[in-house]
Amino acid sequence: MGIFVLIGIFFTLLCPIYVLGTFKYLEDNKLNDDDFAGQISQFPLLMPQVSPNTPELYLCTPVKVDPTTSYYIVGYEPKATMNTAHHMLVYGCEEPGSTKAVWNCGEMSKGSSAESHSPCSGSSQILYAWARDAPRLELPDGVGFKVGRETPIKYIVLQVHYAHIDMFKDGNTDDSGVYIDYTLRPLNKLAGVLLLGTGGVIPPKSVEHMETACEISENKTIHPIAYRTHTHSLGKVVSGYRVRTDDRGFHQWTLLGKRDPLTPQMFYSIENSDPIVNGDYLAARCTMISHRNRSTYVGSTNEDEMCNFYLMYYVENDEPLNMKYCFSQGPPNYYWSNPDVGLHNIPNIQASIL
Repeated sequence: MGIFVLIGIFFTLLCPIYVLGTFKYLEDNKLNDDDFAGQISQFPLLMPQVSPNTPELYLCTPVKVDPTTSYYIVGYEPKATMNTAHHMLVYGCEEPGSTKAVWNCGEMSKGSSAESHSPCSGSSQILYAWARDAPRLELPDGVGFKVGRETPIKYIVLQVHYAHIDMFKDGNTDDSGVYIDYTLRPLNKLAGVLLLGTGGVIPPKSVEHMETACEISENKTIHPIAYRTHTHSLGKVVSGYRVRTDDRGFHQWTLLGKRDPLTPQMFYSIENSDPIVNGDYLAARCTMISHRNRSTYVGSTNEDEMCNFYLMYYVENDEPLNMKYCFSQGPPNYYWSNPDVGLHNIPNIQASIL
């Protein structure tokens, strides 16, 4: 039995949104032999030759993890280009969002009558994110995402956003995705990703700050290792901070990462690797500049915006945070400076410049 038991063997699927030919899922990659326990092996998590015919389409495809074995993901090698895929996400799911082999998972799409479902049903967490021709990612030695046995991750779901479809009009198909590096060797530094993001609206002809913050309320010590930023075209600077109260009661803001989000959207090494503990806050800001004559809302298409700061971390001899997401309503309802948010000593200028 291999690392992943995939959902089907053969299928043919035709629908108004995308067209798939017949293909064969891999059933067994023969990697449960003890001889391979200390080696790094690779699994292809790829779209099964899809042919989108609707712009701004999000597609998801799942694989089922063998629940009797623990696997440790230690790296990702993307197989995609920004000419084809706007971005990709890899989710760890309790259950997939659909029983189909491929489904429309663009929940935030506007004006679409097509049936869509979430990437996951039940608990979910982000394992990897890619955009703008980011290169492969290797986790630090001894660190890995645990999936399978004794974890809530029973399925891994690949989501690909196809913003443009010109390359598919002549019948071409796509197998974008990632190659997952994994090992059977038990690791005691378990990785996690916390996604900070916002909702909200950017007024026309304006500079807007989209901000979020959450307190770490779990009795765990997390070690930050990497960060990633994501916006659409209006993003200029995305910054993330650890906020800690000092002995005098003042908030001290420690930069975790800051980036122009229109550069390759890969995971970059963290700016400060000091541990994050119970009682600390994690905060993120996206500085947006709009020259548009209309309001821009948070949404899934290139006409919309997003504000995301991904923090990758590990815990040692412990389980990753139960908190997987930290989202606010965003502007005009939520700002760091709101009295009910409780943050002070805010680095207003530094958070918005490179």
